Amino acid sequence: MKCPYCGSDNTRVIDSRPADDNASIRRRRLCDDCNKRFTTYEKVETIPLIVIKKDMGREQYDRTKIEKGILSACHKRPVSAMEITKLVDEVETEIFSREEREIPSIEIGAIVMERLRDTDPVAYVRFASVYREFKDVNTFMNELKKMMLDKK
Repeated sequence: MKCPYCGSDNTRVIDSRPADDNASIRRRRLCDDCNKRFTTYEKVETIPLIVIKKDMGREQYDRTKIEKGILSACHKRPVSAMEITKLVDEVETEIFSREEREIPSIEIGAIVMERLRDTDPVAYVRFASVYREFKDVNTFMNELKKMMLDKK
């Protein structure tokens, strides 16, 4: 592993433990050349996943896109960073457990919405308004009514 500070590959692991998500290993490393410490994470490599976009274009799966969508939906909401990370991990686990090489972005959005509905209703509506591309207030109100009926 190369040192991010000096570029040397003369580094060693000084501590290793499971990360918070229990799906990866957190390793503290020390560079023997510059004596700086840094952290790396080791994860199981999964099969490459291709996302089929709404316009039928294809791109490689990118976890950060899900994170950004959830973060903006939860902006100024009482949802902790740990809850958001857990939510993203759950979505990712569900996606990869299907063991398919391609997945439509519509399915990913539906999974995210399902998880957000249980986490924070306002974040759910925010995400749904972008994901479902609400064109007017009536569409937005219909979604709110549907959500209220589901709660009963």
